[in-house]
Amino acid sequence: HVQLVESGGDLVQPGGSLRLSCAVPGGPISGKCMAWFRQVAGKERELVAVIYFGGAGDDRTFHADPVKGRFTIAQDNAKNTVYLQMNSLRPEDTAMYYCAAEDYCGGSWNLAENYLYWGRGTQVTVS
Repeated sequence: HVQLVESGGDLVQPGGSLRLSCAVPGGPISGKCMAWFRQVAGKERELVAVIYFGGAGDDRTFHADPVKGRFTIAQDNAKNTVYLQMNSLRPEDTAMYYCAAEDYCGGSWNLAENYLYWGRGTQVTVS
């Protein structure tokens, strides 16, 4: 499995913004199920957002309730890169953020165990 590479994590003040990037070596990411998860110590890895680009304008996204309206997932197919734009950051957003990918967005697209490809994570700290 190819190693995904996250970047962009940082220490930011509450209310600040940050954009995370996930490079997918070899691509393509079109037609793939791309996701962002986050995890804090002592808690399960939780889904943040999912994007599926089917081509020809068939672009679908999902954002978990805690980040809905504040975070936006997007992708640049030419660059084989997935982004997570994070606005209005809160201390509870502090976590290690992971990029994940699988070949298809199936019925269990919300579960971490269904993703085949992962990055090593990028730390986001809001304080």
